[in-house]
Amino acid sequence: MNRVLKVVLIFLAVDAVGVGLYFGVKAVGGRSRSPQDEYAWTTVDESYQPRNAVEEFIKSDAVQKGLLPVYIKDYGRNEAVLKKFRGANVAGANEAVLEMAFRGLQDWMLVDLMYKNEKERQVLRTMLYVELGGRWRVGDSGGLMR
Repeated sequence: MNRVLKVVLIFLAVDAVGVGLYFGVKAVGGRSRSPQDEYAWTTVDESYQPRNAVEEFIKSDAVQKGLLPVYIKDYGRNEAVLKKFRGANVAGANEAVLEMAFRGLQDWMLVDLMYKNEKERQVLRTMLYVELGGRWRVGDSGGLMR
């Protein structure tokens, strides 16, 4: 009986050390990175050449409203980032949810926009763009959860 108790205590001690090491490594390593941390901000100004129709829309809209420069993070169709999106119409969605929310959905993409408004206040919002009937439009706006 004494021998069994010693073996159990040794296993408990090993488990405790293992759990301590795990949480110690997590604490030293900091928070895990979010998928959106892998994307860099791009400056959209007068000389910027848009890479797709959505970026063209963003640039022309900013020019029209006098908001240049605008800064963007183009996440494209990254479903990991989509799951972190919280908008007025969809939250924590996947592609199947988007297809139900937007009948006839052909394509979608997420873009972070950062700019200064007319009152010189910084605005940061995430835009969900959807392609319906061959035309891109804003499907939702909101933010990304960490």
